[in-house]
Amino acid sequence: MTEDHVARIARELHISPKQVQATVALLDEGATVPFISRYRKEATGSLDEVAVAAVRDRITQLRELEKRREAILRSLEESGKLTDKLNADILAAETLTVLEDLYLPYRPKRRTRATIAKEKGLEPLAQKIFAQDPALDPLAEAAAYIDPEKEVAGTDDALAGARDIIAEWMSEDPVARGRVRELFASKGIFRSKVITGKEEEGIKYKDYFAWEEPVASAPSHRILAMRRGENEGFLFMRIVAPEADGLAMVESQFLKSTGLATEQVRLAIHDGYKRLLSVSLETEMRLSTRKRADEEAIRVFAGNIRQLLLAPPLGRKNILAIDPGFRTGCKVVCIDQQGKLLHNETIFPLFNEKGATEAGETILKMCATYSIEAVAIGNGTAGRETEAFIRRLGLAKSIAIVMVSENGASVYSASDVAREEFPDHDVTVRGAISIGRRLMDPLAELVKIDPKSIGVGQYQHDVDQPALKRSLDDVVESCVNSVGVEVNTASKQLLMYVSGLGPQLAAGIVELRNAKGPFGSREELRKVPKLGPKTFEQAAGFLRIHAATNPLDASAVHPESYPVVDAMARDLNCSVRDLMKDEGLRRKIDLSRYVTEAVGLPTLQDIMKELAKPGRDPREKFEAFSFAEGVSKIEDLSPGMTLPGIVTNIAAFGVFVDIGVHQDGLVHISELADRFVKDPNEVVKVHQHVTVTVREVDVKRKRIALTMKKGPAPKEEKTDLQSLRQSFTKQRN
Repeated sequence: MTEDHVARIARELHISPKQVQATVALLDEGATVPFISRYRKEATGSLDEVAVAAVRDRITQLRELEKRREAILRSLEESGKLTDKLNADILAAETLTVLEDLYLPYRPKRRTRATIAKEKGLEPLAQKIFAQDPALDPLAEAAAYIDPEKEVAGTDDALAGARDIIAEWMSEDPVARGRVRELFASKGIFRSKVITGKEEEGIKYKDYFAWEEPVASAPSHRILAMRRGENEGFLFMRIVAPEADGLAMVESQFLKSTGLATEQVRLAIHDGYKRLLSVSLETEMRLSTRKRADEEAIRVFAGNIRQLLLAPPLGRKNILAIDPGFRTGCKVVCIDQQGKLLHNETIFPLFNEKGATEAGETILKMCATYSIEAVAIGNGTAGRETEAFIRRLGLAKSIAIVMVSENGASVYSASDVAREEFPDHDVTVRGAISIGRRLMDPLAELVKIDPKSIGVGQYQHDVDQPALKRSLDDVVESCVNSVGVEVNTASKQLLMYVSGLGPQLAAGIVELRNAKGPFGSREELRKVPKLGPKTFEQAAGFLRIHAATNPLDASAVHPESYPVVDAMARDLNCSVRDLMKDEGLRRKIDLSRYVTEAVGLPTLQDIMKELAKPGRDPREKFEAFSFAEGVSKIEDLSPGMTLPGIVTNIAAFGVFVDIGVHQDGLVHISELADRFVKDPNEVVKVHQHVTVTVREVDVKRKRIALTMKKGPAPKEEKTDLQSLRQSFTKQRN
């Protein structure tokens, strides 16, 4: 890490160099983002997770830039092409784009028209013409280069070869590339059209059959839609910039005078711009706009995943979970407060009257036998019908009846994780168990599923997959560590996201727990094979042991801070447990007495919060939700109806809401509020309970337009119809 890197990151992120230096040092030592932001506030100046992650990502980028710079300098030095000026320019380059522009004329390349011309000995002619001496006669000069053996049959061949060389010089010039790159970025246009003969097959891309949109303002979802249509063979897409403007830029840079030589240079510029420079920068712009679109899509997806993982948990309850079905029946499971399977069977409440009667008797018996406290019903096929059947049974009012999202349940049920957990049961039983467990604790269950399969993304299968994985891993790790993990009940999949652990150590914890019984204290974690002091430091504060002798083991107070709490209790002549129970005792504590070089006020303030609410869950309190009665299919809808719903997905263009008709409706971004909304996350979050009004229903195409505006729904469509039509194609990619 150089001082330049520190200063640059500090300037970009608006934090102090000292904060950057401390954060990078901790990261280099192997500390995780959650650990640094939670337990090293004194060192970082209380940087939060977002800031720590930003420092991590930026130092990684800058280090990669330095590696590339070193490789380029080494290559140029070995080839003998490194001049003092080029060396200085390369050392001054602040971005990878500038660095690659400088290296482009010297990097090894395939055989081009220019290299062929150079092989014919035409480079000196190109240099003379490029100098643009008004007195130079290109035809007369070219005559000296005629050589049939080198396939230079006449002056036209010689001049054409010279122009090829000049065209390549121009297209590889860093200044010219920078100017035209800016032109593409500021005035470039996306153009897409349907491939002839693909109109019917590619009808879902109809909005892009003859589409133009500025590169600078094109939103992520439309860029990704065009790219997907192109990749699937339905669309032809280009990025073009005003050619006249581009040529004028390049001519102003390279044309030095008037005369015959200058005309040859002009011809070379026009050829080079159309054949080389514009093509190269179009390719570059396609990559940069894809990166921009990917980043936005990943940001949206990661935000949705965070909200879904942190959805309110029902808590430890005995649950009866149902995976609904019509002819194949409903798979029913009973699970205890720890998520352990107690019973399973299949009922047929929707098959005929006899089946409904028998199913009702079975459900009532299971509720009594297993002391059921809540019923979880999957929201897929037959979900609303099954919910109506359960509600008609007259269960005790204390038993909550909740519709639960099935997204990802089928993926889990067929996974290695599910087979390992329930080797003696089929996918239908595993799916029902997953539905019940995700009501109990969404975070603990959803970490077992590939986040891409949970159904809250925007083109998640089209974006940069390594970048998506890094982002989602960050989100899952952040959520798991913010909530904390009970060591003695957590699955291996949940434990592996705890700061510092990973799959191998998570498996080791579970194996030791199964072999020796529950952990009695955090200290006993040191007995886990290969869990060394550094890992213990990283993980211990995020692991909870609620039955431990030391009450701090159930809190987020890190073991390294136990002596401080012990000192507080000792000074007040009470126990730590008394300190946690008695607010009056805590009020007597003067934090300034306990400040040391290692422990500052930020840590002490966190300790006091934990003593007040040890192991507090940051998630909101669970609230039961019910869909509108009598509305269970799209045919039941009509414009003007006001209905309760649950937000299932947030995209850049709007919000998808489940209103209980087996087809999510769309609240376009323009319909989210009576004020202008730039980002849907300003208004709602995934799993939020909302009230919506039906604006429009297309039963044939299964499209539902909703509004969340307070005022009456307009009689005529006021939304940008083009955007709305496109938005409807984005359902559950």
